[in-house]
Amino acid sequence: MGILSGLRILEIAGIGPAPFCGMLLADLGAEVILLERAMPRPGDPLEMGVKNILNRGKRSLALDLKKEGAVEAVLEIVSGADALLEGMRPGAMERLGLGPQPCLSRNPRLVYGRMTGWGQDGPLSPFAGHDLNYISLSGALWYAGAPGTPPLAPPTLVGDLGGGALYLCVGVLAALLHARATGCGQVVDAAIVDGSAHLMNLLLAFHAAGRMPFERGQGLVDGPHWYGTYRCADGRHLSLAPVEGQFYRLLLQKLDLHEDPDFLEPYEPRSWDRARVKLEALFASRPLEHWAALLEGSDACFAPVLDPREAMDHPHLRARGVYAEPGGILQAAPAPRFSGFKHQPGPVPPRGAHGREILREAGLGEAKIAALLEKGGD
Repeated sequence: MGILSGLRILEIAGIGPAPFCGMLLADLGAEVILLERAMPRPGDPLEMGVKNILNRGKRSLALDLKKEGAVEAVLEIVSGADALLEGMRPGAMERLGLGPQPCLSRNPRLVYGRMTGWGQDGPLSPFAGHDLNYISLSGALWYAGAPGTPPLAPPTLVGDLGGGALYLCVGVLAALLHARATGCGQVVDAAIVDGSAHLMNLLLAFHAAGRMPFERGQGLVDGPHWYGTYRCADGRHLSLAPVEGQFYRLLLQKLDLHEDPDFLEPYEPRSWDRARVKLEALFASRPLEHWAALLEGSDACFAPVLDPREAMDHPHLRARGVYAEPGGILQAAPAPRFSGFKHQPGPVPPRGAHGREILREAGLGEAKIAALLEKGGD
């Protein structure tokens, strides 16, 4: 049981943001039926089987949609679903016979969630791309990296997941509220270029206020010595971000730099390079453990830079149960948290593990089920 219990979602298997959206909804208690290919593609590097965390908590139906009656069977499932999620190129679902028109004709209350990089229309909509391409075009990659270096953002986080999966999820949930109030479903066009551009509005507010020029390394959160990462004597790294004056002054006191003239004007770009050089030398003189003992647990806005396994073992994240290793697979717990529910992620299903029960629930007879699942997983 979860906060979205009673919600039924049909997810058309794919890669990246749409499956992540399905995982998020499943984590929160929705019933997510995953429609997979009858057989995996040979040599597919993205085929992860039961190690695919994005499929946790879902039920799997494996069908060959070219088989007679397969599309009609999917439409039967659609008739009892609240939403459908798909992440194919524009036009692909229509060619399968499962585009918005036949699905909404079968179920007028259906929310049809579409996830693409470029969007359902526009000059680039027919073409391939990936996270890095989308955030490059939208402007979301611009500030990622130091001046004079190629921009580089964390893989998939800004585009596929931040600008893609989360916007698809918000759009689907908003449309579901509307459908419940009015009885009318609709199509949600979630494009990574749209979502990642929308994520830029905080920085664009800083830009409008004169705090974030388009020259890299000159803005409030991409240039100062007090906002960035530093290498320690042991080769590990730490992060600093004392944006507010009182936090910055505390950091200087702890580092015994409160009387150094190069640190007295934190918002003056002319002093940033000199101060940064001094901080680089200072932090390189001691291991990360030393700086963590000095700064962690204070308002100096410090954190060590950890890999995911180290993060799992950090006292704060361990206390909150942020990471776990069910079945030996490291993964993050469901988020956000709710006072009335404690969500636990479900297991990753083998391909087609729930095929028979899903098709029975859709009202298909045993003979049709047997024919559809022949040589496919069930």
